[in-house]
Amino acid sequence: MSTDERRTGLSRTLYEEFRARIADGTYAAGAPLPSTRALALERGLSRATVSLVYEQLAADGFIESRAGAASRVAVGAAQGMHAGRAKRERTKPTAPDPLAGSLSAIGQHIAALKLSDPRPTALGEIDFVYGPLSGSDFPTLTWVKAMRAVESQRSRRLEYEDPRGNMELRRALQAHLSQARGLACSVEQLMIVNGSQQALDLCARLLVDPGGGVVVENPGYRMAHHAFEAYGAQLLCADVDAHGLVTEQLGKLGPAKLAYVTPTHQFPLGSFLPIARRRQLLDWAAEQRAWIIEDDYDSEYRYAVRPEATLQSLDTRGCVIHVGTFSKTLSPQMRMGYMVLPPALVQPFADAKRVTDRHAATAVQRALARLLEDGSYDRHVRRIRRLQQARQRALVDALGRHLGDEVEVQGAASGLHVVAWFRAVPAAAESALIEAARHQGVRVHPISPLFHPSTAALTSTRSAGLVMGYALLDVDTIEDGVRRLSKALLHLRRKASSHHH
Repeated sequence: MSTDERRTGLSRTLYEEFRARIADGTYAAGAPLPSTRALALERGLSRATVSLVYEQLAADGFIESRAGAASRVAVGAAQGMHAGRAKRERTKPTAPDPLAGSLSAIGQHIAALKLSDPRPTALGEIDFVYGPLSGSDFPTLTWVKAMRAVESQRSRRLEYEDPRGNMELRRALQAHLSQARGLACSVEQLMIVNGSQQALDLCARLLVDPGGGVVVENPGYRMAHHAFEAYGAQLLCADVDAHGLVTEQLGKLGPAKLAYVTPTHQFPLGSFLPIARRRQLLDWAAEQRAWIIEDDYDSEYRYAVRPEATLQSLDTRGCVIHVGTFSKTLSPQMRMGYMVLPPALVQPFADAKRVTDRHAATAVQRALARLLEDGSYDRHVRRIRRLQQARQRALVDALGRHLGDEVEVQGAASGLHVVAWFRAVPAAAESALIEAARHQGVRVHPISPLFHPSTAALTSTRSAGLVMGYALLDVDTIEDGVRRLSKALLHLRRKASSHHH
């Protein structure tokens, strides 16, 4: 293939991608597009190729270009494409869609999310993924002993349990939350769920109307956002700064019946919501008659000080739903989470849980209850916290040693991940950085997908960012991974310099 043919193929691919993104609303009318220089750097193309694509898009009326200003999506471009497509579809026979008319509105919402499983880590690849834990950290002997004891005491009557969960576990959890989180609740308010994701799904199903507003943090935990979107919610995005959710924006977002927040350790930026903002959030909920979901997903990993009081403990009106999980301390494969429900919601949620899957697995609940009762769980948490703190320190130190002032680390006070901002790399070049890292045998994960797509155009104002988890890696592997990442950054810089010249 000649160089001209290859360039034509690349420009055609990029042109079709932009058309598709304008058609599906990813690039909304009036939204600014990346500069030709930034896009060329991100895609590894020549600036001339990108300029040619922009010129063709402008000539076809999809974008508007002005000298000295960012190119923008033309107003009405998407509607024109839909009209043209509709006309073609009327005249051209198409193969029948096997799902046409068979999915409910919720099914269609879920299909539209286009969720996909991540590719498996390649052999020899160092993966700074957030979420998985190291299998060697699991308290295997303690767990096996607890499960044996539970199975040896099997009840003569094998029946369905209370949908709120096993009473032994709820009593043990009540005592644990009181001691570890200063959280006061009755056993009746506790519900055991199959991981925090089921808790979010129950909240969305019972508290969200189609088209109803749900306030979310931006950037934020997108799997939570998807739970609300699946039931037709309209996400109302509030910004996040160094102190968490910007509560001053709440009054400007419009009506909402639900807010989803991570106040103790904002995901992904790691900030803690101060008391004044917590009170503002609670006051807003009272005015709106709205519920608040407090996701307390990794409060066990507070390295400097004891975890601060929960939002639920400040709630005098009964509007906070506290959600926790054992996925970050034991294993995400156990699917063990819990909710502390306001009294008014206990019965509706118990009924919904019964309809969904009756209750969580009894043996696992009883084994976990034993670990909480005999102190094994607390001992495990103290041990795993020391291990994770050592890994986190190794990551922060390695980033400072190998990348120095080129990287700013955010969210290092707690949790199982940090955010690394690459000062000299534009956000538009995140994918290029990830590809360069992949060539060095290290897998890193961009922060961009954690921003709501409607605000994607704003990424041009920030640096490239990576969400770097360390719970899966040992200290030596972390050092090697950061060394490889620094090589990838050097390669990316050289490549950009050669394009520039």
